[in-house]
Amino acid sequence: MLINKPNIVILMADQLTAGALRAYGNEVSLTPNIDKLAKEGVVFESAYCNSPLCAPSRAALMTGQLLSKNGVFDNAAEFHADSPTFCHYLREQGYRTWLSGKMHFCGPDQLHGFDERLTTDIYPADFGWTPDWQHPERRLDWFHNMSSVLEAGECVRTNQLDFDDEALFMARQRLYDVARKPDDKPFLLLLSLTHPHDPFAIPRRYLDRFKPEDIDLPKTSASDVEDDAHSQRLRAMYQLEDGLLSEAQIRQARHAYYGAIAYVDDCFGEVIRTLEDTGLAEDTVVMVIADHGEMLGERGLWYKMTFFEGAVRVPLIVHNPKRFAPHRVAKNVSLVDLLPTFIALAGGEARLQQPAAPLDGHSLLSHLHGEPGPDEACGEYLAEGAIEPMVMIRRGPWKYIYSLTEAPQLYQLEQDPFELNNLARQAEYHHIATSFAAEVAVRWDLDSLNKQVRASQLKRRYLTEVAGRDAIPQWDFQPHQAASQRYIRNHQTLDEQEAVARYPRPYKHPTGK
Repeated sequence: MLINKPNIVILMADQLTAGALRAYGNEVSLTPNIDKLAKEGVVFESAYCNSPLCAPSRAALMTGQLLSKNGVFDNAAEFHADSPTFCHYLREQGYRTWLSGKMHFCGPDQLHGFDERLTTDIYPADFGWTPDWQHPERRLDWFHNMSSVLEAGECVRTNQLDFDDEALFMARQRLYDVARKPDDKPFLLLLSLTHPHDPFAIPRRYLDRFKPEDIDLPKTSASDVEDDAHSQRLRAMYQLEDGLLSEAQIRQARHAYYGAIAYVDDCFGEVIRTLEDTGLAEDTVVMVIADHGEMLGERGLWYKMTFFEGAVRVPLIVHNPKRFAPHRVAKNVSLVDLLPTFIALAGGEARLQQPAAPLDGHSLLSHLHGEPGPDEACGEYLAEGAIEPMVMIRRGPWKYIYSLTEAPQLYQLEQDPFELNNLARQAEYHHIATSFAAEVAVRWDLDSLNKQVRASQLKRRYLTEVAGRDAIPQWDFQPHQAASQRYIRNHQTLDEQEAVARYPRPYKHPTGK
Protein backbone atom coordinates (compact mmCIF):
# COMPACT_ATOMS: atom_id res chain seq x y z
CA MET A 1 0.00 0.00 0.00
CA LEU A 2 1.45 3.35 -1.04
CA ILE A 3 1.85 6.06 1.57
CA ASN A 4 0.18 9.42 0.90
CA LYS A 5 3.39 11.40 1.21
CA PRO A 6 6.09 9.64 -0.81
CA ASN A 7 9.77 9.85 -0.08
CA ILE A 8 11.63 11.80 -2.76
CA VAL A 9 15.15 10.97 -3.94
CA ILE A 10 16.74 13.37 -6.41
CA LEU A 11 19.68 12.05 -8.42
CA MET A 12 21.42 15.12 -9.80
CA ALA A 13 24.38 15.29 -12.18
CA ASP A 14 26.40 18.39 -12.99
CA GLN A 15 26.66 19.55 -16.61
CA LEU A 16 24.78 16.54 -18.02
CA THR A 17 23.13 17.47 -21.30
CA ALA A 18 19.96 15.57 -22.16
CA GLY A 19 21.28 14.76 -25.63
CA ALA A 20 24.05 12.61 -24.12
CA LEU A 21 21.59 10.01 -22.80
CA ARG A 22 19.99 7.11 -24.65
CA ALA A 23 16.64 8.09 -23.15
CA TYR A 24 16.91 11.21 -25.32
CA GLY A 25 18.13 9.53 -28.50
CA ASN A 26 21.89 9.23 -27.96
CA GLU A 27 23.36 6.00 -29.37
CA VAL A 28 26.83 6.15 -27.77
CA SER A 29 26.35 6.54 -24.02
CA LEU A 30 26.14 3.51 -21.75
CA THR A 31 23.74 4.19 -18.89
CA PRO A 32 21.75 1.03 -18.06
CA ASN A 33 20.49 2.34 -14.72
CA ILE A 34 19.20 5.64 -16.12
CA ASP A 35 17.78 3.75 -19.11
CA LYS A 36 15.79 1.49 -16.79
CA LEU A 37 14.42 4.46 -14.86
CA ALA A 38 13.40 6.07 -18.15
CA LYS A 39 11.76 2.90 -19.49
CA GLU A 40 9.71 2.50 -16.30
CA GLY A 41 9.16 6.19 -15.62
CA VAL A 42 8.00 9.51 -17.00
CA VAL A 43 10.48 11.14 -19.37
CA PHE A 44 10.19 14.88 -19.96
CA GLU A 45 11.55 15.28 -23.48
CA SER A 46 11.85 19.07 -23.39
CA ALA A 47 13.08 20.03 -19.91
CA TYR A 48 15.30 23.07 -19.39
CA CYS A 49 17.44 24.67 -16.75
CA ASN A 50 16.60 28.28 -15.96
CA SER A 51 20.18 29.47 -16.23
CA PRO A 52 23.06 27.59 -17.88
CA LEU A 53 25.41 27.97 -14.91
CA CYS A 54 25.78 26.00 -11.66
CA ALA A 55 24.80 28.21 -8.72
CA PRO A 56 22.03 30.23 -10.47
CA SER A 57 20.44 27.09 -11.86
CA ARG A 58 20.46 25.37 -8.49
CA ALA A 59 19.00 28.42 -6.76
CA ALA A 60 16.20 28.49 -9.33
CA LEU A 61 15.54 24.80 -8.64
CA MET A 62 15.42 25.36 -4.88
CA THR A 63 13.31 28.54 -4.87
CA GLY A 64 11.02 27.95 -7.85
CA GLN A 65 12.06 31.44 -8.94
CA LEU A 66 14.06 32.92 -11.78
CA LEU A 67 17.32 34.72 -10.97
CA SER A 68 15.76 38.18 -11.27
CA LYS A 69 13.59 37.29 -8.26
CA ASN A 70 15.99 35.29 -6.06
CA GLY A 71 19.10 37.42 -6.75
CA VAL A 72 21.51 34.54 -7.46
CA PHE A 73 22.88 36.12 -10.62
CA ASP A 74 26.10 34.12 -11.01
CA ASN A 75 28.42 31.60 -9.34
CA ALA A 76 29.50 34.07 -6.64
CA ALA A 77 26.19 35.76 -5.80
CA GLU A 78 24.85 35.31 -2.30
CA PHE A 79 21.88 32.98 -1.98
CA HIS A 80 19.91 34.96 0.60
CA ALA A 81 18.71 33.20 3.73
CA ASP A 82 15.24 34.76 3.47
CA SER A 83 14.50 32.81 0.27
CA PRO A 84 11.94 30.05 0.91
CA THR A 85 13.09 26.79 -0.71
CA PHE A 86 11.48 23.45 -1.38
CA CYS A 87 13.07 22.27 1.88
CA HIS A 88 11.03 24.79 3.87
CA TYR A 89 7.81 23.88 2.08
CA LEU A 90 8.43 20.17 2.58
CA ARG A 91 9.24 20.67 6.26
CA GLU A 92 5.80 22.27 6.55
CA GLN A 93 4.41 19.01 5.15
CA GLY A 94 6.29 16.90 7.70
CA TYR A 95 9.35 15.97 5.65
CA ARG A 96 12.97 15.57 6.68
CA THR A 97 15.42 16.86 4.04
CA TRP A 98 19.04 15.92 3.44
CA LEU A 99 21.70 16.98 0.95
CA SER A 100 24.72 14.91 -0.02
CA GLY A 101 27.05 16.54 -2.52
CA LYS A 102 27.22 19.77 -4.45
CA MET A 103 24.76 22.66 -4.40
CA HIS A 104 27.15 25.65 -4.61
CA PHE A 105 25.55 27.88 -1.97
CA CYS A 106 27.37 31.22 -1.75
CA GLY A 107 27.12 33.19 1.48
CA PRO A 108 26.82 32.42 5.19
CA ASP A 109 23.62 30.35 4.92
CA GLN A 110 24.85 26.91 3.93
CA LEU A 111 21.64 24.98 4.60
CA HIS A 112 18.76 26.84 2.93
CA GLY A 113 16.23 24.71 4.72
CA PHE A 114 17.97 21.33 4.55
CA ASP A 115 17.78 19.63 7.92
CA GLU A 116 21.26 18.27 7.34
CA ARG A 117 24.11 18.38 4.84
CA LEU A 118 26.07 15.15 4.78
CA THR A 119 29.16 16.52 2.99
CA THR A 120 30.93 19.77 2.35
CA ASP A 121 30.75 21.35 -1.12
CA ILE A 122 33.30 21.03 -3.88
CA TYR A 123 33.13 24.73 -4.82
CA PRO A 124 33.87 27.81 -2.70
CA ALA A 125 31.10 29.70 -0.93
CA ASP A 126 32.65 33.19 -1.18
CA PHE A 127 32.52 36.07 -3.69
CA GLY A 128 35.77 35.20 -5.44
CA TRP A 129 34.19 34.17 -8.76
CA THR A 130 32.31 37.43 -9.37
CA PRO A 131 32.10 38.45 -13.05
CA ASP A 132 32.92 41.98 -14.20
CA TRP A 133 30.63 43.40 -16.89
CA GLN A 134 32.41 46.75 -16.61
CA HIS A 135 35.51 45.20 -18.18
CA PRO A 136 34.36 42.29 -20.37
CA GLU A 137 37.68 42.33 -22.21
CA ARG A 138 39.59 41.30 -19.07
CA ARG A 139 40.12 37.59 -18.65
CA LEU A 140 39.78 36.57 -15.00
CA ASP A 141 41.96 33.74 -13.72
CA TRP A 142 39.01 31.55 -12.69
CA PHE A 143 37.37 31.54 -16.13
CA HIS A 144 37.13 28.27 -18.01
CA ASN A 145 39.94 27.62 -20.46
CA MET A 146 40.58 24.84 -22.95
CA SER A 147 42.80 22.75 -20.68
CA SER A 148 39.81 20.53 -19.87
CA VAL A 149 39.64 19.55 -23.53
CA LEU A 150 43.33 19.58 -24.37
CA GLU A 151 44.17 17.40 -21.34
CA ALA A 152 41.10 15.15 -21.51
CA GLY A 153 41.41 11.44 -21.01
CA GLU A 154 42.54 8.92 -18.43
CA CYS A 155 43.20 9.56 -14.76
CA VAL A 156 43.58 7.51 -11.60
CA ARG A 157 42.09 10.04 -9.21
CA THR A 158 40.71 13.59 -9.25
CA ASN A 159 39.07 16.06 -6.86
CA GLN A 160 35.77 15.21 -8.46
CA LEU A 161 36.14 11.47 -7.85
CA ASP A 162 37.09 12.15 -4.22
CA PHE A 163 34.01 14.29 -3.84
CA ASP A 164 31.46 12.14 -5.64
CA ASP A 165 32.60 8.91 -4.01
CA GLU A 166 32.07 10.54 -0.62
CA ALA A 167 28.70 12.00 -1.60
CA LEU A 168 27.49 8.61 -2.82
CA PHE A 169 28.72 6.84 0.32
CA MET A 170 27.04 9.33 2.65
CA ALA A 171 23.76 9.24 0.71
CA ARG A 172 23.59 5.45 0.86
CA GLN A 173 24.46 5.48 4.56
CA ARG A 174 21.56 7.82 5.21
CA LEU A 175 19.20 5.45 3.40
CA TYR A 176 20.51 2.59 5.51
CA ASP A 177 19.96 4.72 8.63
CA VAL A 178 16.36 5.35 7.58
CA ALA A 179 15.78 1.61 7.13
CA ARG A 180 17.43 0.69 10.43
CA LYS A 181 15.58 3.31 12.45
CA PRO A 182 12.23 3.75 10.68
CA ASP A 183 9.70 6.38 11.68
CA ASP A 184 6.58 7.84 10.12
CA LYS A 185 8.22 10.93 8.60
CA PRO A 186 8.77 11.02 4.83
CA PHE A 187 12.07 12.36 3.54
CA LEU A 188 13.72 14.08 0.61
CA LEU A 189 17.31 13.08 -0.15
CA LEU A 190 19.25 14.99 -2.78
CA LEU A 191 22.41 13.31 -4.10
CA SER A 192 24.23 15.86 -6.23
CA LEU A 193 27.32 14.63 -8.07
CA THR A 194 29.85 16.90 -9.75
CA HIS A 195 30.45 14.56 -12.71
CA PRO A 196 30.34 14.74 -15.73
CA HIS A 197 31.39 18.40 -15.30
CA ASP A 198 34.77 19.19 -16.81
CA PRO A 199 37.72 18.61 -16.53
CA PHE A 200 37.10 15.58 -18.71
CA ALA A 201 39.15 13.00 -16.82
CA ILE A 202 37.98 9.56 -15.76
CA PRO A 203 39.63 6.22 -14.84
CA ARG A 204 40.54 3.75 -17.58
CA ARG A 205 37.83 1.26 -16.59
CA TYR A 206 35.17 3.76 -17.69
CA LEU A 207 36.96 4.68 -20.91
CA ASP A 208 37.31 0.99 -21.77
CA ARG A 209 33.54 0.56 -21.87
CA PHE A 210 33.62 2.37 -25.22
CA LYS A 211 35.42 1.70 -28.46
CA PRO A 212 37.22 4.93 -29.45
CA GLU A 213 35.90 4.68 -32.99
CA ASP A 214 32.31 4.63 -31.67
CA ILE A 215 32.64 8.06 -30.05
CA ASP A 216 30.62 10.52 -32.09
CA LEU A 217 31.78 13.99 -33.13
CA PRO A 218 29.72 17.19 -32.87
CA LYS A 219 26.86 17.33 -35.36
CA THR A 220 27.42 21.04 -36.05
CA SER A 221 30.65 22.98 -36.31
CA ALA A 222 31.16 26.73 -35.97
CA SER A 223 31.26 27.00 -39.77
CA ASP A 224 27.82 25.36 -40.07
CA VAL A 225 25.99 28.13 -38.22
CA GLU A 226 25.59 31.87 -38.28
CA ASP A 227 27.82 33.15 -35.51
CA ASP A 228 26.55 35.46 -32.79
CA ALA A 229 28.29 37.96 -30.52
CA HIS A 230 27.77 35.96 -27.34
CA SER A 231 29.29 32.80 -28.83
CA GLN A 232 32.27 34.82 -30.01
CA ARG A 233 32.78 36.18 -26.48
CA LEU A 234 32.56 32.70 -24.96
CA ARG A 235 35.25 31.34 -27.29
CA ALA A 236 37.48 34.28 -26.46
CA MET A 237 36.80 33.84 -22.74
CA TYR A 238 37.90 30.21 -22.67
CA GLN A 239 40.65 30.83 -25.23
CA LEU A 240 39.36 28.66 -28.04
CA GLU A 241 41.25 29.79 -31.12
CA ASP A 242 40.72 28.57 -34.66
CA GLY A 243 42.70 25.41 -35.28
CA LEU A 244 43.48 24.82 -31.61
CA LEU A 245 41.64 21.48 -31.42
CA SER A 246 42.18 18.50 -33.65
CA GLU A 247 39.42 16.02 -34.41
CA ALA A 248 41.26 13.48 -32.24
CA GLN A 249 41.29 15.87 -29.26
CA ILE A 250 37.59 16.60 -29.64
CA ARG A 251 36.82 12.89 -29.82
CA GLN A 252 38.98 12.21 -26.76
CA ALA A 253 37.20 14.87 -24.70
CA ARG A 254 33.81 13.48 -25.69
CA HIS A 255 35.06 9.96 -24.90
CA ALA A 256 36.00 11.06 -21.37
CA TYR A 257 32.65 12.83 -20.99
CA TYR A 258 30.80 9.62 -21.89
CA GLY A 259 33.04 7.77 -19.44
CA ALA A 260 32.09 10.23 -16.71
CA ILE A 261 28.41 9.71 -17.49
CA ALA A 262 28.96 5.96 -17.13
CA TYR A 263 30.46 6.64 -13.68
CA VAL A 264 27.41 8.76 -12.79
CA ASP A 265 25.13 5.96 -13.94
CA ASP A 266 26.98 3.49 -11.71
CA CYS A 267 26.50 5.84 -8.75
CA PHE A 268 22.79 6.27 -9.47
CA GLY A 269 22.48 2.50 -9.77
CA GLU A 270 23.97 2.06 -6.31
CA VAL A 271 21.32 4.36 -4.85
CA ILE A 272 18.53 2.51 -6.63
CA ARG A 273 19.82 -0.83 -5.35
CA THR A 274 20.03 0.59 -1.83
CA LEU A 275 16.40 1.72 -2.03
CA GLU A 276 15.40 -1.75 -3.22
CA ASP A 277 17.50 -3.60 -0.63
CA THR A 278 16.05 -1.56 2.23
CA GLY A 279 12.44 -1.82 1.10
CA LEU A 280 12.16 1.92 0.50
CA ALA A 281 11.77 1.84 -3.29
CA GLU A 282 8.00 1.39 -3.53
CA ASP A 283 7.23 4.51 -1.52
CA THR A 284 9.98 6.65 -3.08
CA VAL A 285 9.69 8.89 -6.12
CA VAL A 286 13.09 9.03 -7.83
CA MET A 287 14.02 11.93 -10.10
CA VAL A 288 17.01 12.22 -12.44
CA ILE A 289 17.97 15.82 -13.23
CA ALA A 290 20.95 18.02 -14.07
CA ASP A 291 21.69 21.64 -13.28
CA HIS A 292 22.54 22.44 -16.92
CA GLY A 293 24.04 20.84 -19.99
CA GLU A 294 27.33 20.81 -21.88
CA MET A 295 27.95 22.02 -25.45
CA LEU A 296 30.72 19.43 -25.97
CA GLY A 297 32.00 21.05 -29.16
CA GLU A 298 28.63 21.67 -30.81
CA ARG A 299 28.68 24.93 -32.78
CA GLY A 300 32.37 25.18 -31.84
CA LEU A 301 31.33 25.80 -28.21
CA TRP A 302 32.20 24.02 -24.97
CA TYR A 303 30.90 24.00 -21.41
CA LYS A 304 27.65 25.94 -20.84
CA MET A 305 26.80 29.69 -20.46
CA THR A 306 24.60 29.84 -23.58
CA PHE A 307 20.94 29.20 -24.41
CA PHE A 308 21.66 26.74 -27.21
CA GLU A 309 20.18 23.28 -26.66
CA GLY A 310 23.35 21.48 -25.56
CA ALA A 311 23.84 23.84 -22.63
CA VAL A 312 20.28 24.51 -21.52
CA ARG A 313 18.30 21.29 -22.15
CA VAL A 314 18.54 18.83 -19.26
CA PRO A 315 17.24 15.37 -18.40
CA LEU A 316 14.14 15.10 -16.25
CA ILE A 317 13.04 11.54 -15.49
CA VAL A 318 10.50 10.75 -12.76
CA HIS A 319 10.26 7.14 -11.59
CA ASN A 320 7.66 5.43 -9.45
CA PRO A 321 5.69 2.95 -11.55
CA LYS A 322 3.16 2.38 -8.76
CA ARG A 323 2.14 6.04 -8.96
CA PHE A 324 2.91 7.11 -12.51
CA ALA A 325 2.50 4.95 -15.62
CA PRO A 326 5.50 5.08 -17.95
CA HIS A 327 5.10 7.69 -20.69
CA ARG A 328 6.86 10.61 -22.32
CA VAL A 329 5.95 14.30 -22.03
CA ALA A 330 6.66 16.54 -25.02
CA LYS A 331 5.68 19.86 -23.43
CA ASN A 332 8.33 22.37 -22.32
CA VAL A 333 9.08 22.44 -18.59
CA SER A 334 11.95 23.67 -16.44
CA LEU A 335 13.65 23.25 -13.09
CA VAL A 336 11.56 25.96 -11.40
CA ASP A 337 8.60 23.62 -11.87
CA LEU A 338 10.04 21.09 -9.42
CA LEU A 339 9.37 23.05 -6.22
CA PRO A 340 5.60 23.23 -6.83
CA THR A 341 5.72 19.59 -7.99
CA PHE A 342 7.30 18.55 -4.68
CA ILE A 343 4.66 20.47 -2.75
CA ALA A 344 1.90 18.79 -4.76
CA LEU A 345 3.43 15.34 -4.22
CA ALA A 346 3.52 16.06 -0.48
CA GLY A 347 -0.16 16.99 -0.41
CA GLY A 348 0.38 20.72 0.01
CA GLU A 349 -1.81 21.97 -2.83
CA ALA A 350 -3.33 24.59 -0.56
CA ARG A 351 0.11 26.10 -0.02
CA LEU A 352 0.54 26.40 -3.80
CA GLN A 353 -2.43 28.76 -3.83
CA GLN A 354 -0.64 31.03 -1.37
CA PRO A 355 3.15 30.44 -1.47
CA ALA A 356 5.46 32.20 0.94
CA ALA A 357 7.09 33.99 -2.01
CA PRO A 358 6.04 34.42 -5.66
CA LEU A 359 6.77 31.36 -7.79
CA ASP A 360 7.73 31.21 -11.46
CA GLY A 361 7.19 27.44 -11.70
CA HIS A 362 4.08 25.29 -12.07
CA SER A 363 3.33 21.83 -10.70
CA LEU A 364 4.04 19.00 -13.14
CA LEU A 365 1.68 16.59 -11.37
CA SER A 366 -0.81 16.70 -14.26
CA HIS A 367 1.96 15.74 -16.68
CA LEU A 368 3.01 12.90 -14.39
CA HIS A 369 -0.54 11.53 -14.56
CA GLY A 370 -0.60 11.80 -18.36
CA GLU A 371 -2.95 14.79 -18.36
CA PRO A 372 -2.56 18.20 -20.07
CA GLY A 373 -0.20 20.56 -18.27
CA PRO A 374 2.01 23.63 -18.61
CA ASP A 375 4.12 24.23 -21.72
CA GLU A 376 6.72 26.89 -21.00
CA ALA A 377 10.34 27.27 -19.93
CA CYS A 378 12.00 30.61 -19.29
CA GLY A 379 15.64 31.35 -18.65
CA GLU A 380 17.97 34.16 -17.64
CA TYR A 381 21.73 34.37 -18.03
CA LEU A 382 23.48 37.08 -16.00
CA ALA A 383 27.08 35.90 -15.63
CA GLU A 384 30.49 35.65 -17.28
CA GLY A 385 30.68 35.90 -21.06
CA ALA A 386 27.62 38.14 -21.15
CA ILE A 387 27.71 41.94 -21.18
CA GLU A 388 24.05 42.45 -20.23
CA PRO A 389 21.04 40.31 -19.26
CA MET A 390 20.10 37.58 -21.71
CA VAL A 391 16.69 35.91 -21.53
CA MET A 392 15.00 32.94 -23.18
CA ILE A 393 11.39 31.89 -23.72
CA ARG A 394 10.70 28.32 -24.85
CA ARG A 395 7.10 27.50 -25.77
CA GLY A 396 5.60 25.06 -28.22
CA PRO A 397 8.14 24.54 -31.02
CA TRP A 398 9.70 27.97 -30.49
CA LYS A 399 12.76 29.26 -28.70
CA TYR A 400 13.34 33.01 -28.46
CA ILE A 401 16.57 34.53 -27.12
CA TYR A 402 16.81 38.25 -26.39
CA SER A 403 19.19 40.79 -24.90
CA LEU A 404 19.27 44.59 -24.79
CA THR A 405 21.70 45.40 -27.58
CA GLU A 406 22.41 42.21 -29.52
CA ALA A 407 20.42 40.58 -32.32
CA PRO A 408 17.52 38.42 -31.13
CA GLN A 409 17.33 34.76 -32.09
CA LEU A 410 14.24 32.72 -32.99
CA TYR A 411 14.32 28.99 -33.70
CA GLN A 412 11.61 26.51 -34.66
CA LEU A 413 13.03 23.45 -32.95
CA GLU A 414 10.65 20.84 -34.35
CA GLN A 415 11.90 21.63 -37.85
CA ASP A 416 15.38 22.84 -36.85
CA PRO A 417 16.58 20.84 -33.81
CA PHE A 418 20.21 21.94 -34.28
CA GLU A 419 19.30 25.66 -34.32
CA LEU A 420 20.87 26.28 -37.69
CA ASN A 421 18.39 28.87 -38.96
CA ASN A 422 17.73 32.07 -36.99
CA LEU A 423 14.27 33.16 -38.09
CA ALA A 424 14.16 36.43 -36.15
CA ARG A 425 14.95 38.61 -39.18
CA GLN A 426 12.93 36.67 -41.75
CA ALA A 427 9.82 38.51 -42.91
CA GLU A 428 7.46 35.54 -42.75
CA TYR A 429 8.25 35.08 -39.05
CA HIS A 430 8.20 38.76 -38.16
CA HIS A 431 4.87 38.48 -36.31
CA ILE A 432 6.17 35.64 -34.11
CA ALA A 433 9.41 37.46 -33.28
CA THR A 434 7.48 40.66 -32.56
CA SER A 435 5.06 38.81 -30.27
CA PHE A 436 7.94 37.28 -28.28
CA ALA A 437 9.68 40.68 -28.05
CA ALA A 438 6.49 42.20 -26.65
CA GLU A 439 6.26 39.38 -24.12
CA VAL A 440 9.84 39.98 -23.02
CA ALA A 441 9.03 43.66 -22.45
CA VAL A 442 6.10 42.69 -20.21
CA ARG A 443 7.91 39.92 -18.30
CA TRP A 444 11.20 41.71 -17.66
CA ASP A 445 12.50 45.20 -16.99
CA LEU A 446 15.89 44.42 -18.50
CA ASP A 447 17.27 47.94 -18.01
CA SER A 448 16.58 47.72 -14.28
CA LEU A 449 17.91 44.15 -14.09
CA ASN A 450 21.08 45.24 -15.88
CA LYS A 451 21.65 47.92 -13.24
CA GLN A 452 20.98 45.46 -10.40
CA VAL A 453 23.45 42.91 -11.74
CA ARG A 454 26.19 45.50 -12.30
CA ALA A 455 25.69 46.99 -8.85
CA SER A 456 25.87 43.53 -7.28
CA GLN A 457 29.08 42.73 -9.15
CA LEU A 458 30.65 46.02 -8.09
CA LYS A 459 29.89 45.45 -4.40
CA ARG A 460 31.15 41.88 -4.36
CA ARG A 461 34.31 42.63 -6.30
CA TYR A 462 35.04 45.56 -3.99
CA LEU A 463 34.60 43.44 -0.87
CA THR A 464 36.82 40.69 -2.26
CA GLU A 465 39.55 43.09 -3.33
CA VAL A 466 39.56 44.99 -0.04
CA ALA A 467 39.55 41.85 2.07
CA GLY A 468 42.24 40.16 0.03
CA ARG A 469 42.32 36.51 -0.91
CA ASP A 470 43.53 35.41 2.51
CA ALA A 471 40.77 37.26 4.35
CA ILE A 472 37.71 36.19 2.35
CA PRO A 473 35.06 34.91 4.78
CA GLN A 474 35.24 31.15 5.05
CA TRP A 475 31.61 30.16 4.63
CA ASP A 476 32.44 26.70 3.24
CA PHE A 477 30.19 24.15 4.90
CA GLN A 478 31.76 21.95 7.58
CA PRO A 479 29.77 18.72 8.04
CA HIS A 480 29.45 17.50 11.61
CA GLN A 481 29.31 13.92 12.78
CA ALA A 482 28.67 13.04 16.41
CA ALA A 483 31.48 10.57 17.03
CA SER A 484 29.98 9.54 20.36
CA GLN A 485 26.98 8.08 18.49
CA ARG A 486 28.86 6.16 15.79
CA TYR A 487 29.94 2.54 15.57
CA ILE A 488 30.60 0.89 18.97
CA ARG A 489 30.18 3.08 22.09
CA ASN A 490 29.26 2.41 25.72
CA HIS A 491 25.80 3.97 25.78
CA GLN A 492 24.42 0.56 24.71
CA THR A 493 25.43 -3.04 25.19
CA LEU A 494 27.46 -4.60 22.41
CA ASP A 495 24.58 -6.88 21.43
CA GLU A 496 22.17 -3.95 21.26
CA GLN A 497 24.49 -1.93 19.05
CA GLU A 498 25.20 -4.81 16.69
CA ALA A 499 21.48 -5.59 16.39
CA VAL A 500 20.51 -1.98 15.72
CA ALA A 501 23.20 -1.55 13.06
CA ARG A 502 22.47 -4.75 11.17
CA TYR A 503 19.88 -4.61 8.40
CA PRO A 504 17.72 -6.57 8.38
CA ARG A 505 18.01 -7.51 12.04
CA PRO A 506 18.69 -11.24 12.54
CA TYR A 507 16.32 -11.42 15.49
CA LYS A 508 14.36 -9.26 17.89
CA HIS A 509 16.52 -8.32 20.85
CA PRO A 510 15.14 -9.41 24.24
CA THR A 511 14.84 -5.77 25.28
CA GLY A 512 12.54 -5.16 22.33
CA LYS A 513 14.87 -2.48 20.98
